[in-house]
This record gives sequence, C-alpha cells and structure tokens, in this order.
Amino acid sequence: MAGDSKTPQPFKIDPEEPVYVIGVVSDLVGIPVWTLRSLDREGIVSPKRRAGCTRMYSMVDMQLLLRIRHLMMEKHVNIQGIRIILEIEE
Repeated sequence: MAGDSKTPQPFKIDPEEPVYVIGVVSDLVGIPVWTLRSLDREGIVSPKRRAGCTRMYSMVDMQLLLRIRHLMMEKHVNIQGIRIILEIEE
C-alpha cells in the first residue's frame, strides 16, 4: 500500500553532501585514485575531509569530475589546462 508506514520510502541526498569515498568515486567516474589525489592537491576539486584525512565527494563534485574526465580523455587536456578551462568557465 502506498500509505503504509512499513513501506520503505525513498530518501534524498543533498547533491552537495559529501558521501562518497575516493575509491567509489574513482569507479563511478572512471578516474584513477592517483589522479583524483592530484586534482585535490592542485586545488581543482576539493573534496571535504572526514576525520582529517578521508576524502569525501558529493554529487556536485562527481559532476565536475565527469567534466574533467571528458577534458582529459576526449580532449587530451592536462591538469594545468583543466585548471585554466574551469577558471574561464566560472
């Protein structure tokens, strides 16, 4: 029954809520973990940190990473070029 309190209700995650760890993000967006760390180190994508060290990504971060993956894989743009493109797009 639709109104039955026992029926599980879908939940919504705020797209800006950091809930995905780096390994999961790597698998979902197709960017190696070492590249994700480089993007973080360069300040291009800045995931939130849990317990001071665990990188946690949001859906917004992953959308940006998909854009970055496109630039890297399809357009052959390096990290410095990606930084410039994203700055211009802002």
